[in-house]
Amino acid sequence: MNFPDGFLWGAATAPHQVECNNVNSDWWAHEQGVTGMERSGDAGDSYHRYPEDMRLVAEAGLNCYRFGIEWARIEPSPGHVSHAALANYRRMIDTAIDLGLTPVVTLHHFTSPRWFSEAEGWLAEDEMERFAAYARAAATILEDVPWICTINEPNILGLMVAMGKQTETDLSEEWASPTVEDERRSALPAPDPQVGRRLVEAHQAVRDVLKQNTDARVGWTVANNAFTATPGNEDRLREERCVREDLYLEAAREDDFIGVQSYSSQVVDENGIVPHPRARTTR
Repeated sequence: MNFPDGFLWGAATAPHQVECNNVNSDWWAHEQGVTGMERSGDAGDSYHRYPEDMRLVAEAGLNCYRFGIEWARIEPSPGHVSHAALANYRRMIDTAIDLGLTPVVTLHHFTSPRWFSEAEGWLAEDEMERFAAYARAAATILEDVPWICTINEPNILGLMVAMGKQTETDLSEEWASPTVEDERRSALPAPDPQVGRRLVEAHQAVRDVLKQNTDARVGWTVANNAFTATPGNEDRLREERCVREDLYLEAAREDDFIGVQSYSSQVVDENGIVPHPRARTTR
């Protein structure tokens, strides 16, 4: 198969998972007190060792690296911008470019500052203004980044909020990742539609900020399940797909791109989504 000139083959990371000691993040706080949640700790220390990581990407013959910047590092407390964190992320961008890697930068990959989440997070009255202020600060180092993703998998983020509400009602329940089917959970809840609508508003506001302050092409990425309906359950499939995917795909109509991430296909019957029978985590 021939690919066009300029086609990007790359690798991707999520900052909280690979950086280290993201202590002002809401996920860092969760990890310390939620049963069953893996602590990130020093992780891969990519916040400091990114030159080694990017060199591995380049030496593998890839020409693109998608990585995230952490809101919790850039704005560790409300209104306080860390110029040291911005400078570190700018060095990451420069390193990628020097190695011949096209940088693709994600502004939000599930994690938020702890202060933001503790103040009602995405349901707060000023959530859009808070996220836009962060984007304006970030834009000062993103002027020559060609691709920017505002929010990674907002539908999974909305799902995490729904899972959080379930956990609050049963504090004895052990946490299980939303990215895998798990025997401790019968089925994943649908993303919270109220949160989904707020994320759409935040995405579109930040898209405008970035378009005004950078030359980047701006979009977001959506997790898709490639749903299929059992005979006669096409209407139920549309219902499931509407709340879990279509809300977020429709929001990208005015974007420069839409990222599509699909991990598996799932069947929808008259009762909804059918869990994968053999997909189980190991302990």
